[in-house]
Amino acid sequence: MHQGLTQTQALFSFQEWSILQAGTNTKETQGMTYCVGILLDAGIIFASDSRTHAGVDNFAKFCKMTVFDRPGDRVIVLLSSGNLAGTQAVISVLKQRGDAGDGKPNLWTARTMFDVAVIVSDAMRDIERRDGAYLEQNDLSFNASFILGGQIKGEPPRLFRIYAEGNFIEAGSETPFIQTGEAKYGKPIIDRVITPSTSLTEATKCVLVSFDSTMRSNLSVGMPIDLLCYERDSLQVSMRRRFDQGDSYFATLSKEWSEGTRAVFRQLPALQW
Repeated sequence: MHQGLTQTQALFSFQEWSILQAGTNTKETQGMTYCVGILLDAGIIFASDSRTHAGVDNFAKFCKMTVFDRPGDRVIVLLSSGNLAGTQAVISVLKQRGDAGDGKPNLWTARTMFDVAVIVSDAMRDIERRDGAYLEQNDLSFNASFILGGQIKGEPPRLFRIYAEGNFIEAGSETPFIQTGEAKYGKPIIDRVITPSTSLTEATKCVLVSFDSTMRSNLSVGMPIDLLCYERDSLQVSMRRRFDQGDSYFATLSKEWSEGTRAVFRQLPALQW
């Protein structure tokens, strides 16, 4: 167990990990979101959709990517999924504590990304303690979870998945990507393409194709798509882009991927009966 980590934070079951990778966590799929983080030798790719809903006819757009960066020192990225009120409350608490200057641990004073994960977890639990009883009165539960990644000067880039309960896991060389929400449609392409040695350029294309596949199969995941490509040891955000409806690059990528897939399919050998 890592020093400073509670037993609850350190322990997670194989079932939890399987649910994460399969995208079958019912609490999250009901939240209608898709977020992905990919840890590479060259850096980290972050992407999130912007669609939220409170019923089949009540859709809205909210950015689910939050960036805390201090050039030359740290880049911290949070991708949120779950109940919008819960995730926004956690983000607000993290910002307020970072601005307080009261000597308590915060995102700007954390020495490692592991410490950052603990700080985010603590904020989530504080919000749950505050709101949990009121939510239960209406048969609701606290549902806010995050993909957390980035780099603090002095250590390599790191990527975490923080569950609604506050416990978390860290991506590694054997499982270099983490998804939340409606993950099952975008997972196959990532599984086939991504390895730790994949370049940032190739990984970026792969992530966008995974979003295209997801949006084709589930209309509750939608644009805009927020994309951030962090280059290892740069300690600054220099590649960030939003893809909105009608974006020419995304439309071209989607068209060529579809045509290429059909072309490869036609070349597959026919079954001999």
